[in-house]
Amino acid sequence: MEIRWRLQDIGAVAEKFWQQFPGRTVFAFHGGMGAGKTTFIHALCDARGVTDTVGSPTFSIINEYRYPGGKVYHLDLYRLKDEEEALRAGVEDVLYSGELCLVEWPDRAPGIFPPETVEARIEILDRDTRIITV
Repeated sequence: MEIRWRLQDIGAVAEKFWQQFPGRTVFAFHGGMGAGKTTFIHALCDARGVTDTVGSPTFSIINEYRYPGGKVYHLDLYRLKDEEEALRAGVEDVLYSGELCLVEWPDRAPGIFPPETVEARIEILDRDTRIITV
């Protein structure tokens, strides 16, 4: 699946993204610095009805938000060195919790993700346009 969008349409794209993956809980978002991973995850949280403040978990590693269907975990593994550090931080527990998990920089600990993880790559096409490939 590939979706191109302009930043002003991100809300509709987030809705479409959720519709493509009913029942899936773990999503790994790949992309370079500034590609829009956090921005897209924010839109996904809005589409799920998260009312908590959604922010980048770069320093906390794991943020937890509530939505009408349960919890959303937003993880940013950028600061982690390897899988062992991810395990010590509790990342694996969150990934296997059954709750929604939206992960930035999953390549820092690829071996701990469940096999059914949805892998998505976000790329910049131009200043206002992104493409997500799943």
